[in-house]
Amino acid sequence: MPSRVVLFTLFAMKATVLDGFTVNPGDNPWTPVAAHCELQVFDRTPEDKIVARGGDSEILLTNKTPMSRDTIAQLPRLKFISVLATGFNVVDIGAARERGVPVSNVPAYSTDSVAQHVFAVILARVHRPEQHNAAVRDGRWATSPDFSFWLSPLTELADKTIGIVGYGRIGRRVAELAAAFRMNVLAWNPVLKGKARLDYERFDWTTLNQVFRESDFVSLHCRLTDENAGFVNKELLALMKPHAILINTARGDLVNEGDLARFLEEGRIGGALLDVLATEPAEADNPLVAAPHCSITPHIAWAAVEARRRLMRWTADNVEAFVSGHPINVVNQTGN
Repeated sequence: MPSRVVLFTLFAMKATVLDGFTVNPGDNPWTPVAAHCELQVFDRTPEDKIVARGGDSEILLTNKTPMSRDTIAQLPRLKFISVLATGFNVVDIGAARERGVPVSNVPAYSTDSVAQHVFAVILARVHRPEQHNAAVRDGRWATSPDFSFWLSPLTELADKTIGIVGYGRIGRRVAELAAAFRMNVLAWNPVLKGKARLDYERFDWTTLNQVFRESDFVSLHCRLTDENAGFVNKELLALMKPHAILINTARGDLVNEGDLARFLEEGRIGGALLDVLATEPAEADNPLVAAPHCSITPHIAWAAVEARRRLMRWTADNVEAFVSGHPINVVNQTGN
C-alpha cells in the first residue's frame, strides 16, 4: 500500500497530493502547503485510483500522475490543479480550461540544479574521475611504471563550443557556466532570439542546424510541445561532429530514441548524456539503455534538495494564492 500522510488544518478547502514521494522522500516536509488547506499526501497514485483518492478534493497536486480529460471529467469538486514541476504536459490543460479549472506550475525552481547537472555530466565525460578512481582501487596505479596514467584522453572545455537549444532560464544559466569555462556558446530559440543575451563575447545566436553542425556539445533546454516531439532525429543528428555529445535534461520525447541509438551504435556521434527518456522509468527494451557511449541518469537533474525545497515553498505560494482568490503561475488562463 502506498503511504498516505494527512495534515489537518482549520481551512475548509481540501487538497490531495497524488505523487509526493519524489518531492519529499523524507527531507522536505509538506508543512508549507498544509498551512493553506486540509492536505492528504500519497507517495504514488496509479491513474485508475485518482478519482477514488482525489474525488472529494477541490485541489489536486501532481508531479507526474497524468490528469487526462476523462479523469478531470470525473472530478466534479475539482477547482484547482497545482503541478509540482515546471513542465505541465502531464495535465490536459485544455480540458481543465473548459471546466474553469486553473492549472499552475512552478517555474524556475530547478534552474541552478539542472544547469549544475549539465556540467556534472560534461566534466565526468571529459575527465572520467570515477573510472580513474576505480583503476586506482584495482591496483593499476600501484603497478604503473609512471607517476601518472589515464584511461582515455583528457579534454579541456576552454575553446570548445556548446550549443544551447532553448534559451530560457535554464539555458541562460548553462550559458553562464559555459562562459566561466571560456567555452564558445551558440544559442537557438524561436521566441527569445534577440531579446535575451549573455553579455559574453563568445556568445552568438544561430540557426538550429548550425547549433548541431558546429557544437562539440549540444544541450537541450526547450519545453516539449506537439510540434517539437521527436525533432532531434536522424536529420539533425547527421549534422553533428563525429566526436560531439548530445545532452538532454529537458524531456525525453524531444529525441527520436531509435535514431539516436543507431547513431551511437554506428559511432556517428561521440555520445549522449541523458537524464530523461520518453518512457520513465526506463523500459528494459529501450535501445538507449544498452547503447555505447550513452550515459543515463534517472531524471535527477532537478532533484537537488535545495531545488525541491524551493519547489515546496513556491507550491505553497500557488495554493495560498488560489485559496485567496488570486491564482498565480496559471498556464491555462480560464478567463475567470
